[in-house]
Amino acid sequence: MTQDFSLFDLESLQPASRGVSSDPGVEAVRAWFVGQKDYVNRFAQAFRKSIDEVLDGQRTGRYDLYVKEGDGRVEKTEKTYLGTKVEIVVRAEFDLGYGSPMDYMIAGQHVDAKWTMGKTWTIPKEAMGHICLVMRADDRTREFQVGLLRITEEVLNVGLNGDEKRGTSAASRAGISWIVKDGKLPANFLLNLKNESPEKIQAIFRASDEYRGSGNGGQLRVNELFRQVPGQLVDRTTVVTVATQHDSPKRVRDARKHLRPEGIVVLGHTRPAPRIAEALGLPIPERGFWVSARLAVVPEGDARPSEVINGVRYGIWRQGDAPIEAPIVSKESDE
Repeated sequence: MTQDFSLFDLESLQPASRGVSSDPGVEAVRAWFVGQKDYVNRFAQAFRKSIDEVLDGQRTGRYDLYVKEGDGRVEKTEKTYLGTKVEIVVRAEFDLGYGSPMDYMIAGQHVDAKWTMGKTWTIPKEAMGHICLVMRADDRTREFQVGLLRITEEVLNVGLNGDEKRGTSAASRAGISWIVKDGKLPANFLLNLKNESPEKIQAIFRASDEYRGSGNGGQLRVNELFRQVPGQLVDRTTVVTVATQHDSPKRVRDARKHLRPEGIVVLGHTRPAPRIAEALGLPIPERGFWVSARLAVVPEGDARPSEVINGVRYGIWRQGDAPIEAPIVSKESDE
């Protein structure tokens, strides 16, 4: 499996007539997928998992597939392997049988898996006449699509690439029978932050620049992460990528201790943290997510959202509020 990392021409993506193929084999496979429970979200999670595993942020600190040079780049061989990873994760997610010579056996049909993060899929000669499950995603825009295409001479470009494979033609995309045409990937938190607030990304990853020791540099970066993104849900993958260490709950528990003197709390999924987050108007963290906030003691008559913690009423800090030490939220150490 291969992929093309050039930009994808979304305008050329059109479903087959009424979204239904005249090919009985294609329609049988499509009907099988759309009959699976929560299939759109399962494809989204499979793609997210595949991308994150290739980035391997826990070991490398990488979060951006599109870096081409210097630190943080993803090697060409890794980009090629991403297609294989998607094939494997999708097979496991949907418990698909093995085909021969194609990748899958679905609804009695041999189906080949094809992946791209670009504008076309490359097709080997052995796929001629077979059905391809064509999948693509863009981690920057969070868009993904999944469809089915029967491979014929009419849907391929004439020229061969270096691997003697042929790309799908622009006209072929009109014949794709879409399973998911306008899907949304789970967010890549650090990539989104890089695009929206590059200065915050720099602050996070430079937080350990002056540190000379073993082990605690990652903790300094995690502390800075929660300083820089108050009010935003932060996922486990983000924490281990910033820390480049394995135990994300411990990094978060220690961040709570380090940030408490600054008035910052880090709320997780264990009670009473979700209730406190809701009362303060923050996103409510589920398992594997956290949200930080700088707090202030709320005076009598203050109308801002607030919550009583350990007998004191707190709200989100505003300019002019007195600095405080953040309260200890009970049971957070259980995460």
